[in-house]
Amino acid sequence: MPRPTAQVEPYVKALGADLAVRFILQFGGAEVYIAADPKGRSGYEALVGPDGARALATVADRLQARVPIANRWLAAMLAWQGYSTAHIARTIRVSDPTVRRWLKDKVR
Repeated sequence: MPRPTAQVEPYVKALGADLAVRFILQFGGAEVYIAADPKGRSGYEALVGPDGARALATVADRLQARVPIANRWLAAMLAWQGYSTAHIARTIRVSDPTVRRWLKDKVR
């Protein structure tokens, strides 16, 4: 598994890698208020579930105001999960040559 960047590491620690990828894909770039005592009414809680919401609350002090976009890490994770370069490019909305360059740079 690709090593999480400092910005995404708290999400991976709280949610696990697969759910962190889905969370960042859905909320990346947005301000998300992480409640200390989640009640199940927010959009992020619908995605991560009650256990995930509580886990995020435990690392809330380490989270930035906006969810990171983390495109390079997402590209590496999606490639590691076996997705094609074209699928990765469409998912994170960049060109396929960009994805290939990021993945090639990771190998070095």
